[in-house]
Amino acid sequence: MRRTEKANRSATLLWSALSGSLIGAAAIMGYWREPRTFRSDPPVTAALERLRFMPVPVAGAPPEVYFALGRPFENGAYDLSQGKRLYSWFGCPACHGEGEGGKGPSFLDGQWIYGPSMVSVAASIRDGRPHGMPPFRTRMTTEEIWQLAGYVRTIGAYSPSVAAPARNDDRQTRPAENRAPAAILFNEGSAWKRPEEPVP
Repeated sequence: MRRTEKANRSATLLWSALSGSLIGAAAIMGYWREPRTFRSDPPVTAALERLRFMPVPVAGAPPEVYFALGRPFENGAYDLSQGKRLYSWFGCPACHGEGEGGKGPSFLDGQWIYGPSMVSVAASIRDGRPHGMPPFRTRMTTEEIWQLAGYVRTIGAYSPSVAAPARNDDRQTRPAENRAPAAILFNEGSAWKRPEEPVP
């Protein structure tokens, strides 16, 4: 009887130690896969605030720090999930729907009025655009603006991505963000062209 109790206790301790080490290993691997920074360093935030535009403020290049960080707002699942949360919280679906448009332009048809670059989308969110897009400079942090811009770009993506935000539990009107919804729902639009009216 004692021998059986001792064997059972040994087996329980062995399985407890094994499961504990597996959970610890999974946590470490998850951290190595994508370490999360919940707040950017002030110098990084200051660099992200300086958008470099072309002479006509339609597109431009992100700051060098954006590339040095590995384009986190487009390639990190955490930042994309935060962008998805912000898209809902700030009422973006009221004008843009789930990307198909409405009062605001569609993200799925390939016709980006101010260009599809990350800088163009971030500038549209930060500074607003004429005819209805309000500026969010005073309502969002710089990091939140870039997270939202990264999420908006995934909605209109024509090529699949490895990183994806979390899925909603409710019914979706379009494919998942990492499955290139624009490519599945529409043929790739024609090359971007300057609007007939001057761009402010």
